[in-house]
Amino acid sequence: MSPQYRPKRMVKKILFITLSNIGDVILTLPLLDRLRSNYPQAEFTVMVGPRPKEIFENNPYISRAIVYDKHARLANKIKLFRELNRQGFDIVIDLRNSFYGAFLRAKYRTSYFWPLPKTITHMKDRHLYRAKHLRLNEQKSVRPIKSLNITRQDEEYLDRILLDNRIREDQPFIVIAPGARSDIKRWPQEKFIGLATLIIEKLGYKVILVGDQDDCNLAESIAKKVKTGIINLCAQTSISQLGAVLKRSRLLVSNDSAVLHLASYLDIGIVAIFGPTNQCKYGPWSKRQRSVYKNIFCRPCEAAQCKFSTLECMKLIKVEDVFGELKQLLETESPAQDRAIKDEIKRILIVRTDRIGDVLLSTPAIKALRDKFPPAYIAMVVRPYTAEIVRGNPFIDELIIYDKYGTEKSWLASFRFALRLKKKKFDLAVVLHPTNRMHLITFFAGIKRRIGFDKKLGFLLSDRVKHAKQLGERHELEYSLDLVRYLGCEIKDKRLFMPISQDSELWLEALFKRLAIPLEDRVLAVHPGASCRSKIWPAERFAQVCDRLIDKYGFKVIVLGAEKDKSIARSLIDNMRNPAINLAGQTSLSQLASLLKRAVLFISNDSGPVHLACAVETPVISIFGRNQKGLSPLRWGPQGAKDRVVHKQVGCIECLAHNCVKNFACLRAITVQDVLEAAELTLNS
Repeated sequence: MSPQYRPKRMVKKILFITLSNIGDVILTLPLLDRLRSNYPQAEFTVMVGPRPKEIFENNPYISRAIVYDKHARLANKIKLFRELNRQGFDIVIDLRNSFYGAFLRAKYRTSYFWPLPKTITHMKDRHLYRAKHLRLNEQKSVRPIKSLNITRQDEEYLDRILLDNRIREDQPFIVIAPGARSDIKRWPQEKFIGLATLIIEKLGYKVILVGDQDDCNLAESIAKKVKTGIINLCAQTSISQLGAVLKRSRLLVSNDSAVLHLASYLDIGIVAIFGPTNQCKYGPWSKRQRSVYKNIFCRPCEAAQCKFSTLECMKLIKVEDVFGELKQLLETESPAQDRAIKDEIKRILIVRTDRIGDVLLSTPAIKALRDKFPPAYIAMVVRPYTAEIVRGNPFIDELIIYDKYGTEKSWLASFRFALRLKKKKFDLAVVLHPTNRMHLITFFAGIKRRIGFDKKLGFLLSDRVKHAKQLGERHELEYSLDLVRYLGCEIKDKRLFMPISQDSELWLEALFKRLAIPLEDRVLAVHPGASCRSKIWPAERFAQVCDRLIDKYGFKVIVLGAEKDKSIARSLIDNMRNPAINLAGQTSLSQLASLLKRAVLFISNDSGPVHLACAVETPVISIFGRNQKGLSPLRWGPQGAKDRVVHKQVGCIECLAHNCVKNFACLRAITVQDVLEAAELTLNS
């Protein structure tokens, strides 16, 4: 080892020139800790900017703190230089790369020109590496050293605050830092309000808001909207007092800010929200930490202003995203637990371009992907008439419409669609239902990893899962989940999800008012149509079931269906002796969901609305005819706990489905009494 790299005499004086912003200074503290550990007998002089000066002033670990004003007159700077030069420092650590570090007399100094390896990305690690080439390692302290001085007075200050707000010393709380030095790094105020409300109502924790003077209006507004269970300490703590608050908390939720770096330095659990800045450079480094971000094509731009003036990188982060990470972090005891975040998968495309029920049965797979890849940007391709199932899903960031029978009908239009997808730079495509077109489209979209079933040009996929849906040995929901299991997703929740829009709720309220249906009336919804004649139970039998249930329970009956089901709905009502409301062809999917949620029972043929009713937790009686392996109740039956299937075997050796030559004997074998018995069991359970 060259003698120029190792001090031969005892190091007595060290000058540590740090940065101007509080967060940047905290990122340099690990280096200061290391120096103090190596040289416990040395005197440390710190040159620091005005904002973070309180970290070092009155700090027993620092001999002298010099507040450096970069706007000072040149004469004052020269005077300071001469004064420092007379000190005869052994080591000068200059993280500003200033002329002080370059020209002060010192035996050893950091070099601005020392190259940084590309593998070192985080600013904390960069600072540590800048001094690494000095190899200043004479001796090491056994115990860890912290250069932030949190005093007993700071602890007592926190005790008084908790006492004044009736929070017991052992009562847990979560800290939220909603501010940031730059507006473009701030998550929207209304989302912090939603997050604080969930923490208080769902988890039972108190919330403490922190920040500096610039964040006061923001914090005050959040506190007013949340009202109870929240304490606003914005601009009411020093840095060391804030450290005491963080050390007592369960965890911190923060934008990219100084508070985030302070919590990292103190090794507090953190959920960090990142938009335009790079989490690899400025993210948390605590043992227990999560970063939440959306990998839209333009981030991290690290720009001072959003060039698109949209700030989508922050707006797309949902309250549910942050709350989910927060819950997982609270439940995580081991810092070594797999965080299930693959850096190479940042943008995911889910493809499902078939019918209503199929898309609904894919919603557990969507949630599993979100759980596995929390920061990922997830988009989904669906057909126009199933768009409402995905629109408003909290686990989806973008809805993409593929109109196979309209604007993308031609192969040329589909190729153009693939090129539009290519611009979105997806890393992963999950094709939940195999089609020739979608396998071609994802291939030409240049998506590096494409997972799907080995059927219908399946050779174009990069990862293929054996297609066995036609055997009908498992439910369609499980087949969809197989693709995400292939990616290592843990399936925690198999419930279907259908977003209920405010507009559809208002529509339902106005409808019931117009039809004079009181809130206390029990509604029976029926759906006599289906996509294929092999699934349609006779309308006159539906009519008898409705009349019998009206006679016994006093139901209001609403007949539902698509535009093509209008005639069969009319036939059902014509065969009834009691009045019924015909809404066939008059509801959107969202309105249908609101209506089904209001019903106490839904009786339907095997159809998409069956799964819609399951998603809104309305009990279902589903009437099945076909017994073809891939079309049976085992694969397509309802999944709710109270749901029942009415299905009969009639001795067919082979089910021909819609090509039946026995006049659909399986459907005719199902009697009115069979359906009534199923309804009675459900209603009385």
